[in-house]
Amino acid sequence: MKLFFDRMASPIGDLGLVVDSSRRLVRIAFLSDPDEPLPSALERYFDCSDELVEDADRTAGAAAQLREYFDGDRRVFDLELAPRGTEFQQRVWQQLLEIPAGETRTYSELARDLGRPGAARAVGRANATNPIPIIVPCHRVIGADGTLTGYAGGLAIKRGLLELEGSVPLSLF
Repeated sequence: MKLFFDRMASPIGDLGLVVDSSRRLVRIAFLSDPDEPLPSALERYFDCSDELVEDADRTAGAAAQLREYFDGDRRVFDLELAPRGTEFQQRVWQQLLEIPAGETRTYSELARDLGRPGAARAVGRANATNPIPIIVPCHRVIGADGTLTGYAGGLAIKRGLLELEGSVPLSLF
């Protein structure tokens, strides 16, 4: 499959944006090494049958909405998404989209809402593999005790996103 990518500077560091030929967002990658060529940084997320082509025009819509989000002018994204994952992962990611900006949920609450109350760990694993962070807001999921738990971009970024949205629980300070 041909996929199109570009690098976007943001307040939380550079992001790699990847869309398919229909401009549906496939992945947002946190780019930790600014010197690593972007195709190399993104290849680890895709299989060898995927062709990655740099194309800022195709990712422009996602980049514009992310800039609005970081500027505090957008709380809801209006993008077509095409995350790759198992049926269970897709269900979890869809549930994440139901968490409004400014609110948080626990892994247990998500598991319960999915009709699988004993699956908090499985929900956590699906959350950790979310290929479209920020837009599919896995940063809005916190531990049962109200503390921050792991995040692909790091806890400082998770805290920053929650602060931007005004939803950092008091127990985090």
